[in-house]
Parts: sequence; C-alpha cells; structure tokens
Amino acid sequence: MTTSVLPDEMAARFATARQVADAVLFEGYVLYPYRASAAKNRLRWQFGVLVPPGWGADSAEHSFQRTECLMEPRSGARLSAELRFLRAQRRTVQRVRADGGFETVAELELPDRVLVPWDEGVEERVTAVVDVAALHGEGITVPFSRPAQDETEPVHDADGRLVGRLVRRREEIAGLLRLTATELAGPYAAFRLTATVENTSAWAPDGPADRDAALPRALVASHLLLGLDSGSFLSLTDPPEWARSAVAACRNQHTWPVLAGEPGRTDVLLSSPIILEDHPAIAPESPGALYDALEIDEILALRTAALTDQEKREARGTDARAAEVIDLADSMPPEVLERLHGAVRALREVTGPGPTAPEELTPDVPGLRPETPWWDPESDRSVDPVRDRVTIDGRSVGAGSRVRLRPGARRTDAQDLFLHGRDAQVEAVLHDVDGGVHLAVTVDGDPGADIRRAQGRFLYFQPDEVAPLEDA
Repeated sequence: MTTSVLPDEMAARFATARQVADAVLFEGYVLYPYRASAAKNRLRWQFGVLVPPGWGADSAEHSFQRTECLMEPRSGARLSAELRFLRAQRRTVQRVRADGGFETVAELELPDRVLVPWDEGVEERVTAVVDVAALHGEGITVPFSRPAQDETEPVHDADGRLVGRLVRRREEIAGLLRLTATELAGPYAAFRLTATVENTSAWAPDGPADRDAALPRALVASHLLLGLDSGSFLSLTDPPEWARSAVAACRNQHTWPVLAGEPGRTDVLLSSPIILEDHPAIAPESPGALYDALEIDEILALRTAALTDQEKREARGTDARAAEVIDLADSMPPEVLERLHGAVRALREVTGPGPTAPEELTPDVPGLRPETPWWDPESDRSVDPVRDRVTIDGRSVGAGSRVRLRPGARRTDAQDLFLHGRDAQVEAVLHDVDGGVHLAVTVDGDPGADIRRAQGRFLYFQPDEVAPLEDA
C-alpha cells in the first residue's frame, strides 16, 4: 500500500530533522550583502540543481540524484520519503505608465525598499509512504508535476497609490521519485535502499540557451528525508564491521546521505546535495537563517547591521528573506549577539605530563624557555614548513613543488571540489598536533595569490589529495 500522507509520528520525526534540511534547502539562497546587484548573487543555485534532461548534457548540472543506503527494517515496517526542492519563480518589475498601463523596468523605488527583478525560491514537497515489502523488485515510482503559473502583485506607495506591480512566472516542471530495495546476503536482515530523483520535464531549448533559461524548469537544492517507522538505517561513514563492504558498494550520485534527527536516533536519514556529518545540527546560538554558512553568524550580523540605509533598501527590495535578515541584524539585542562570539562544544581529558614541562622539553630543545607554550612555533624546532618535504607517489614534495589537486570525496570541504583538477604550487608542509600532514598551496591563476602569501592564508590539502606534477 502506498500513500502520500505522512503518519503523524513520522511527520514529527521529520520536523526535528527539517531544521537542518531547511539550511540545505536555502544554502546560499541570497548572500551578503543580500542585494541582487552584488556579484555573488548573480550566479545562484549552486547545489542540488536537477535540470531538464533535454538541456545541458555537457554542463556541470545533472538531471537526477541517486541515493543508496543500508537499512534494517523490522517485519511490517513502512518507509516514508519526502522530496524537497525549490522551484525558481522569475519576478519582473513593472511601473504604471501615464495611460494606466504597465511597463517593465529595471527597478522601482519605494521609500522603504528598491524593487528589482529577481528569481525567488518556492518550496515544493513530494511525499510517499510505502510498505518496505512493496519495494522489492521494481519497487514503486511516484511521478509528480507542477503546472505553469502566472501571478501579479500590486505595488502601492506610502499614500496608497498604485505605482507598479510584480509579475511572477513559474514554468511547468515534472519529475519522479523511484524507490527500490534489495535484500543483502548474509545473516543480517539488511536491505540496500535505492532512491532516485529525476527531472523529467520535457522542455528543451530551440537553440543555444544559457543556464538562466533552464533554472525555472529545474529542481533546485533537491534533497530527501527518509524514515522508517520500525527499524533503522546504518551510517555510511561509521558502519558496523559486518556492513563495511556493503556500504562501500553503495553508489551515491550527486547526493550525500547521513543519519539525521536527534543524536543517537537511526530511524531518519537525510540525503543532501552538500557534505554533512551524521546527525548535523544548527548551532543553538544562531538567531536565524543568514543563508551563508551558519558558522559565521557573528561577522555576518555585524556587517549586515553596518550596511548603509540605501544598501538596506536594496536588500529589502531584493527578496522577502533578505528583508528578514536586515530586520534581524537591526533588532538583535546585545545579549544575543554576545552568544555568537564563540562556544565550546566539547572538552576532552588530557592525562600525563604536559608538553610545557621543563624536564620534557629542555633536553630535546636546548635553550628552550620552560614557559614556552606548546603552540608556539619555537617549541619544536624539528619541523620547518618551508624546508620539510613529504613523499607522494614516490616523489618528494615540498615548498615550491607543483601539484594537481584531487580533493578527497569524503573529508574535504564542499568548496574544494570546485578545485578538482586545478594545478597549484605548494607553499609549505605543515604538521598538526595529531601527527597529520597538510600541504599549504596557492592555485594557479588565483589573482589573490600574492596576498595569500603575504598574509599566510593558504588553501590546505592532505598528501593523498594531490598528485605531483614534477620532481623536486
């Protein structure tokens, strides 16, 4: 039996995980300084964009996502799935003409905001609830579609006079959600669950078309919430020993599945287009969505509050969510801002003699002052970032070496993936306190490379994330 109505208990479990899912949905939706005119807001929708299959076969976007994970459902278990994505809604601005008609304009000035053309994001959801037993074989397919739609919103000035209107256009989209399950061989009652999301929109450009033409027909920031009413999912990053080979065989394309919800729970899984850890959570100190990166709330709040009145008017006219950010920054009380300054999440006990003990350090490093802290570079003269070298693929690599970047798929920052295949120069070889080795690099063609060298602000990769291009 299949239905589209989530059970109340599962809806409550999804609600707990949805706070993080919302951050995924609106990741980078509108960036500081929150104005449409800002360069960083002219190329939008970077993550989870599923385009129509008839467009952009050679583009960086794809028409599908594939999630594979392991689950241990109990007898009679039901699987709930919720696909969430944004639908780009194209907004144009029109002004009232003298004859009472309307004309399209680049902007419309109002006392409190400046209205400009903009692509708004409308949240869409597709849900399915199915018996796990029905997923064997061909499984189930849930097609969905959304019709084209036009809306207009009148715009009045402070005196209530009609001065213009906003015209919003949504294009027709179609897609499907396919769910299948295959039982694994062995003593454990485990299954491999495959969830595929496809954009099946029939639109294709008549001729060459840029990305902007495809976006209104795309599923943007697509991600899945999956839940079992009885049973559990297995972590793909930390599976039990018996499941490691089965996890390694899972094929996840354009998505990243992690356990979600409260820590310790294993009945909800979030399949995200950005890299997350198991049980991701929003910082409790965060006062609201700032649409940038969550870990830099303090600096964003301060810089947003410092925008000029004209910049704030432009931001308010760009998008309703941008207006909420401006209002949040302007109204944030000091005690809330203070909470953003930093927080200690966990402490670990350190046993044994400390590294600053004179009897430990003085014999190895002659002349070292006993009070020198462990983090001072002079506390260990056995390492030298400029002269140290590391062997990679049989070649000696150090400062000045040329390498090709190949970021690791599991531990790297999502932004680093954009540098895959780029050539770079090693600036230093660094060792951390846990014995790890890191290469500080500057990327070829980076116009800020000289500034990075002057400030010591590099990009960092581990040795297995680079390939040497030449011998020392």
